Amino acid sequence: MALWLEASSTPDTEQQQADLDAINALRESAAIELKEKGNEYVKLGKKHYADAIDCYTRAINQKILNNFDNSILFSNRAHVNLLLGNYRRALTDAEEAIKINSANIKAYYRGAKAALALDLLPEAAKLCRCGLEQSPSNEELKKLEKQVNTKKAEIDKREHQASEALSTTEVLVSALENRNLKLGRAMYKDLTGVRKPKLDKSGILHWPVLLLYGEVMSSDFIEDFLESWLCLSLHTCLQEIHLHYLGMKTMHILVNQ
Repeated sequence: MALWLEASSTPDTEQQQADLDAINALRESAAIELKEKGNEYVKLGKKHYADAIDCYTRAINQKILNNFDNSILFSNRAHVNLLLGNYRRALTDAEEAIKINSANIKAYYRGAKAALALDLLPEAAKLCRCGLEQSPSNEELKKLEKQVNTKKAEIDKREHQASEALSTTEVLVSALENRNLKLGRAMYKDLTGVRKPKLDKSGILHWPVLLLYGEVMSSDFIEDFLESWLCLSLHTCLQEIHLHYLGMKTMHILVNQ
């Protein structure tokens, strides 16, 4: 009986060959039936997605269908995994589908969609590009490629802004250290809001300064006070400076940190 032949063996008789052909026909029929059953489960909705994946997997495991059909099975399983949010599995299945049949456009789309969900933007862009090489007029792939490029541009912008902010902070810290200054806890936020010192291109520090008039219980706030305006050193200014205002009341100058 061909049923007992080793996988690497070849039939010795016509009867064994006939038996083997019959077995393969049964396996092929079972695989096709499982594929169609999986498609039906997908149409039934989310509650049956696990059943669909099981059917596609069993069809693949028959190892009897041609590359075209096997590629569809992997692509279909990628589709269901996408619907379930199993993006890594979806990407793996899509890549396998493409490996088997490089003309499977749906596999490119599903793989790119999974890669985008995983923030694997270079992979997503490559899948879109390769898919469009196969089908230049595919509108779904064009739309997806635009989404990938938009997200990449947003990430690049945020990274650039973060890099600039870090560089600005490092320069400011260096300027403060060179002046032997240290920033303490922020005070009077209810009067000043969140304000921080900054260093301009000329290397001059700009301070937010709060003027408190104790005698009349009032205040003024200067958002941009240049260190070059001070006749006294910033060391003194960072503490509490007592100035006689109009010869009548004392003005306390506090540098908001």
